[in-house]
Amino acid sequence: MPFKEKLLTVPPPIEVAGRHIKRYHVTADPAGIAPGVEKAAYAILPELLPEPDGTPPATFVVLHRGGDDGAYLNVYSWVWDNVLHFKGASAGQPALGCPDHDPTHFIKPDLPWIGCVWELPPIQHERDAWIRHILAPDVPDLTGYLADSLPEGTTGDRA
Repeated sequence: MPFKEKLLTVPPPIEVAGRHIKRYHVTADPAGIAPGVEKAAYAILPELLPEPDGTPPATFVVLHRGGDDGAYLNVYSWVWDNVLHFKGASAGQPALGCPDHDPTHFIKPDLPWIGCVWELPPIQHERDAWIRHILAPDVPDLTGYLADSLPEGTTGDRA
């Protein structure tokens, strides 16, 4: 199977359970993520967030619609000042323990995976943005961090 980059969109941040959530959507479909899949993914999101620990309450998610029935929600939350906490959910992918092929029926598989090649590009950007806006300044700038997202386009090289 030849590799092909996918499309990356950046919907505006939302707030869930007291955390500010930056969002990235990945799909090969130019129409984007179907509204039903997006709604189902964000419905399970509160179950994937860590408890507050004094770190600025920020999270970024990657919602990925696979080329088959699969849908994946990767949730990366900043904790312990400079540590990235991960939890994920999957739908429509029986190989990951999903009960059916429904891309809106999310479960929380107990896997040590943090993302596939299309889901990883935001991690480097978010690391650098966290340092730039939260760790390096004398006063953390959560608003600046939330406004600093990877540009839309493809999941490919951003150099």
